[in-house]
Amino acid sequence: MSKGTKERAAAKRVVQQQLAAERRRAVTLWTSVAVVAVLLIAGLIGWGVLAGQQNDNADNLTVPAGAVDDGTAFPVGSGPVNVDVYEDFMCPICHEFEQQSGDTLKQLAADDKATIRYHPIAILDRASNGTQYSTRASAASAAAFVGGKFTEYHDVLYANQPEEGSNGLDNAKLIELGKSVGLTDAKFADAINNKTYWAWATKATDTASERSVSSTPTVMINGKKVSEANGAPPTPATLTTAVASAAG
Repeated sequence: MSKGTKERAAAKRVVQQQLAAERRRAVTLWTSVAVVAVLLIAGLIGWGVLAGQQNDNADNLTVPAGAVDDGTAFPVGSGPVNVDVYEDFMCPICHEFEQQSGDTLKQLAADDKATIRYHPIAILDRASNGTQYSTRASAASAAAFVGGKFTEYHDVLYANQPEEGSNGLDNAKLIELGKSVGLTDAKFADAINNKTYWAWATKATDTASERSVSSTPTVMINGKKVSEANGAPPTPATLTTAVASAAG
């Protein structure tokens, strides 16, 4: 083979190698474009599903008629001082607080010294073995409020409070307790069975979290948290003094 022929063959190989490299780069480029496109489409689909779920949740939100504080609380009394009580019906310390100070709260409302605004929230769903008892109880109390028996139902729920870590009370029991305090209208049972106020219970809980409520019971008087020096829930004496001070 002559020198010229060898040079032409070598040049041809170089050209072929360059063309092959260009083809590989083109394949890599279009593969990358395809991957990005797939991810973009998947992201848009995921966003669409999430947005649809959010819209569904918004559509399913039923705020109990008469609820106050952006629809998150149930008022008892009409006094000038607002006492906000954030509670979870599965919380044993909430039960203790009600046993200790529940009558004082009722008296402050009856004497027109304060408006007690109860916020039944659901932060202990994890403590009911997947039955979401806190949400169910909160939603049931909303149905009781609409039925005109919130205080009575509130008290009977605590009187029958299940142990933390148990399955909680089933829907049949929640309905039975309602009947025991006069909630005999089918609307109450339907609200429990149809989860009418579940989305509301979630909203009330989220709103409490946004207000830095991280435990129950949390008591606020005119927006200021009130507790004992050791962080324990306020005693009757502390509540009475704080309400009087807030009233000026």
